[in-house]
Amino acid sequence: MDKKAAGHSAGTKKEEGRRIRFPAEYEPHLGTLMIWPERPGSWGKDASGAEKAFTEIISELLKAEQVFLLVSPKALPDARKKLEEKLSETPEEASGRRARLSLIEMETDDAWARDVGPTFVLSETEPGSDVPAGDAAEGCAEDGSSRCTRIAVNWRFNAWGGEVDGLYASWEKDDAAAKRFAAWLGDPVLDASPFVLEGGSIHTDGEGTLMVTESCLLSAGRNPQMDKAGIEAELKKYLGVEKVLWLPRGIWMDETNEHVDNAAAFVGPGEVVLAWTDNAGDPQYPLCVQDYEYLMGETDAKGRKLKIHRLPVPDVPVCCTREDIDNYIFEPGEDEREAGERLAASYVNFYFANGIALVPQFGGGNAESDRRAVQILEALCPDRKVVPIAARNILLGGGNIHCITQQIPLTGARAEERK
Repeated sequence: MDKKAAGHSAGTKKEEGRRIRFPAEYEPHLGTLMIWPERPGSWGKDASGAEKAFTEIISELLKAEQVFLLVSPKALPDARKKLEEKLSETPEEASGRRARLSLIEMETDDAWARDVGPTFVLSETEPGSDVPAGDAAEGCAEDGSSRCTRIAVNWRFNAWGGEVDGLYASWEKDDAAAKRFAAWLGDPVLDASPFVLEGGSIHTDGEGTLMVTESCLLSAGRNPQMDKAGIEAELKKYLGVEKVLWLPRGIWMDETNEHVDNAAAFVGPGEVVLAWTDNAGDPQYPLCVQDYEYLMGETDAKGRKLKIHRLPVPDVPVCCTREDIDNYIFEPGEDEREAGERLAASYVNFYFANGIALVPQFGGGNAESDRRAVQILEALCPDRKVVPIAARNILLGGGNIHCITQQIPLTGARAEERK
């Protein structure tokens, strides 16, 4: 169950007769990458609330696919103990789930696997190409129609803004995590550095369309030397996408400069869920309206008009309490919170795994909106089990379920198997 991370990585390049494709999250997974929560400025000196939420998510994921958990050597014994306790709650399933869990010794600066881990793409043989399959990974389509290799794209990570508006002062371990995990996994690396990007700032339909937000990708702390066209060219180069949809905004008070994965997500080709509020007095309202009006006027890479499903934000804003603030221990240069501060709560920050969707629940006065979110996603995803997860303790760290997970696609999945 425990393995030490390798320290090397491999290189790769695009070859004639092959194409890069960024698969959708709702396509089949090999597994999910996560990182154990340890940073006291995110999870508190008492991190038990976050640990409980993480173990619940890991337990649910292990019913569906593998989980690769990065954990520091110092925290490894406690993480192993807590996970074993959780898995032992259902002894009839514990053995199978235990076999799908890999604990990997690796230090990081925080637990945002979506942003610091690799973005996985597939190098596929072009239809009709005579290029041999070569070292295509096990699991590629048996009919040879989609011979492919999984590749880990490494972006430069600078803590969501570097010296301009980054959220902590030192991020070297986080920046190294993508290459180190790819090496452990044995996947070749496509190195996009020094281009700065986080996995939560992009969302794809798997068919050539990418969603981003202008507020994030055009922020001064990421790639200020590049204009919009230059950034789009880099996205197309490394992800193989054909069209980029630039939503104007994300979720109000989202400290990532408004990552798209908190505001909008593909639930299928041509179908998007969008965070929404009908309350014109909510600061979120104009942001929702801008995104809705933009998407209504756009098509995807296949020329399809988008079908937009509104997914309301929590009825009651989720805010930090004095008790929450007293639990944090902030390092010098780390962004600090205040009592009463509104957090960027959104049900769009759900995660698709094999056959399931894990959906944040915020509790308190949001019992009704929690139920509504589950019902909306059940209607949109009839072939998936929608699993509600108590997630306020993840939100206190600055993100949610989608932010702490990163899908690792299964190679060779055919288009008809994707949803």
